[in-house]
Amino acid sequence: MIHQHELKAEDIRAYTLQTMKEHFAIKAEGYCCTTDMILDVLIKASAECSSLEAVCADLEQVADSNTVRGYINQALPVKKLRHQEEQVNRALAHCIPTTMVRKGIEVAIDFHDEPFYGKQEGTRAVTCHGQAKKGTTHFVRIATAYVIWRQVRLTLAVHYVLPDETALQVLKILLQRLKSLDFEAKVLYLDKGFAATPIVKYLTDQRQPAIIANPIRGKKGGTRALCRGRASYTTPYTFTDGTQVTLAMKASLVPDKTGKLRRKWLAFIVILLEWSPEKVYQEYRRRFGVECSYRLLRRVRATTTSRNPALRFFLLGFGLILTNAWVFLRWEFARLLAPGPRRIEAARFRLHRFSKLLIRSIEKLYGTITAIPTHISPQSVIY
Repeated sequence: MIHQHELKAEDIRAYTLQTMKEHFAIKAEGYCCTTDMILDVLIKASAECSSLEAVCADLEQVADSNTVRGYINQALPVKKLRHQEEQVNRALAHCIPTTMVRKGIEVAIDFHDEPFYGKQEGTRAVTCHGQAKKGTTHFVRIATAYVIWRQVRLTLAVHYVLPDETALQVLKILLQRLKSLDFEAKVLYLDKGFAATPIVKYLTDQRQPAIIANPIRGKKGGTRALCRGRASYTTPYTFTDGTQVTLAMKASLVPDKTGKLRRKWLAFIVILLEWSPEKVYQEYRRRFGVECSYRLLRRVRATTTSRNPALRFFLLGFGLILTNAWVFLRWEFARLLAPGPRRIEAARFRLHRFSKLLIRSIEKLYGTITAIPTHISPQSVIY
């Protein structure tokens, strides 16, 4: 197959940089430091999962890391978290393909926690408490809405979760954000953090079909008592507060540590859907795309030891935007020329190549350090 055009590294950087410049309030018009330079440093740090300090030390013609970090922290005060959230959401929406269908799509909503180690009361007030993990019980918590359409998977709404917010409030905010973009969900897939009676009642009142993962609790009673028999089944269930739901109980065989197969049960709350347990399970597996988006995020997220939660949230949002930019560019330029609906030739433009091309274009623009000063001649030792 002959391709007449090329998507170059400079084109990818230009699109990504323009997306960031249009929607973020980071500005610098100094002699040594410009807005483009700061964003390029952030893009390179995210693309190679390194810190701002490492990138500034690696590029020849950029300002020092303290200067870059000063401009970024100045633009990211904790008291303006909601303003920053709005900027991230606008940038995420910038990457929606024009051909994308907005009615009757599938939407996955999830919580994501990032460990936070700050001790100050002011910063602890905007972090959520949770089960101990990675040496802390405090986390920067975000909730995301992820749309699923053909080979396009985009995070289109993100919300910074404060400690006093309920799951229902978070859900309403994310759905309202999607509605403002004219998206309507055919089915909602929610993780177990949304398995609560207020959520069930709200979705039922709104006539919104949904599947919610339900944790199995109890030693003998509760939902644990439903884990019986050998086959999957659907059953009505009443929660302790009197709320009646339909549960799909999925039985599957999985190997344990010794390799022996054992029965594992999964429970799903089914709202306004007449699906078998097998179909509920198979369709809910598509929700794991949102889990995949978090794995992709870990590959394009800058690292930091900062205890500023606003900066940590910004770097998470920055990584999500880079992922969306890759999805958009792949959909537009990695098309498989074949009859039928548009499909992507995934091997042509993977996330790794996207990251590498971004890094190379920035290194070409600013130059890289290729030598270090030394007190003796290398020839006297190496050769």
